[in-house]
Amino acid sequence: PGEAVEPGGELRPQVGEQFTQLGQQVPTYYQNLKEKTQGIEKLYQRLPPSQRDWLKGKVLSALDGVGEYAKGSAVSTGTFVLAHAPWLVLTGDSLFVGDAARPDLAVEAHDGAEDLFHSLRRLVDLGDGVEVFPGHVAGSLCGAAMSSKASTTIGFERRFNHVLQGELEDFISAAFGPQPPRPPNMERIVELNRGELLSAQPPLERLAAVPDEAIILDVRPTDIFASGHHAGALGIPVAGSSFATRAAFVLPDRPFVVHATDEAEAARAARSLYAVGLFGVAGWHEGGGDEKLEPVSLDELESMLGDDAIELLDVREADERDEGHVPGSRHLPYRTARAAAEAGLLNGRPVVTICESGARAAIAASVLRAAGIDARPVLNGGIPDWRARGGETTTFRRCGS
Repeated sequence: PGEAVEPGGELRPQVGEQFTQLGQQVPTYYQNLKEKTQGIEKLYQRLPPSQRDWLKGKVLSALDGVGEYAKGSAVSTGTFVLAHAPWLVLTGDSLFVGDAARPDLAVEAHDGAEDLFHSLRRLVDLGDGVEVFPGHVAGSLCGAAMSSKASTTIGFERRFNHVLQGELEDFISAAFGPQPPRPPNMERIVELNRGELLSAQPPLERLAAVPDEAIILDVRPTDIFASGHHAGALGIPVAGSSFATRAAFVLPDRPFVVHATDEAEAARAARSLYAVGLFGVAGWHEGGGDEKLEPVSLDELESMLGDDAIELLDVREADERDEGHVPGSRHLPYRTARAAAEAGLLNGRPVVTICESGARAAIAASVLRAAGIDARPVLNGGIPDWRARGGETTTFRRCGS
């Protein structure tokens, strides 16, 4: 994206990437066909001139692709028609790779599910060869089982996507099944999506010094963060899974400064944060500092538990914990750590955090330490590794499951 492409060159994948990126960075709702067409035109105008010139002679029109489920689209679905046949569809918040949007975020769940079902069937009618560029990939809370792939085809999804199988009743029943946690700032996201098209944010400013009262979000890799960071910084690596979603859960509603390895890493973090409606980035600064995050090995954890020296916090989600957890551990999903600490719900003992692999444990430990709690994470491993080495686990079966 952003590179000039000569007429006749490979364009379509780059166009799809550019539109997908813009869809993630410029969340907006288009309520009708006129608004949708205007929105796609604005995205078109932001393409490099050579791409616009090539498209001008090829794209005949931008049509309304899916009308019923426009309420939840980051950029509403539009179909590009080439030689009187559709070849590319921007599915926004409707059809994903391997999944579909959850219907309960912006509208009433039952109505949303019914509208979405009919919208998906209209998409299938476009034809198997049509390329699909969704508004979200794996890591977003807008779906439960989407792939990390950026694009697909109608034919592939028709064959392998579970949401395109079955009838309306089956779809509605599945839509009311387990869903990821609701984004904490969902109301703000909906407000932004239903408003005017947002303009590009100004370039991220490098700060000469970090303000004393600033919230610091350190986006460097976890091992680098652990070896030295600013006291009170929250550590969420931008290269990790679900970066922006996790940041939305743990950041307080205040301006914050990004600590990064370099300007490119800071800019990448800012773009991802803007995509989930977090616009409180005050600037960036090179990361580093004297504060350290000391990891706990599984051998050390076993010894600590035997001596009753710590409180073990399982920071995974409930469904993960139900599959097996360390007896005596306390359940505290990483996304609730800040609220629990601020409410005084921890008993003052040293804390060790654990998850599946170490990523969320590190985030939770940084959040708790920022709140003044003595917390250390299990970084290189998690519950599966604990079980594999012979550690005891307990499962839990919920009623109706």
